[in-house]
Amino acid sequence: MIWADSYVGLPWADLGRNRSGCDCYGLARMVYAEQLGIALPSYAGAYPCAGEQAEVAALIGRESELGPWRPVADVVAPFDLLLFRRGRLASHLGVALGDGRMLHMDGEAQARVARLDDPRWRMRFVGAFRHAEAGARIA
Repeated sequence: MIWADSYVGLPWADLGRNRSGCDCYGLARMVYAEQLGIALPSYAGAYPCAGEQAEVAALIGRESELGPWRPVADVVAPFDLLLFRRGRLASHLGVALGDGRMLHMDGEAQARVARLDDPRWRMRFVGAFRHAEAGARIA
């Protein structure tokens, strides 16, 4: 997708939320704001401790049904958020591009496009989530 080209190469920054540098959530938040006009919360405070991260990971399924996010049960579409495990916890996000690809922050390096069938990601995939407003904004 051509819109993703303007994000490829953006530098990683811990808790970053803009083009000067961002983490995986900051990248997803920026894409949603700039491409879809959907404002996601910043969550720019300090990261939670490991115990809190485990609680958040355990609640993802239930929380997604309460807020604007819905689990994708069928085909992943562009702009769906893709959740991956890092270690034992689901804590990495990518933005679906379509055609089996995603835009994400590659570790502590930079934003890049990756294939979802790459073993590095396929084995760690937790699920895809669609924002309730995204479908109307894409159409």
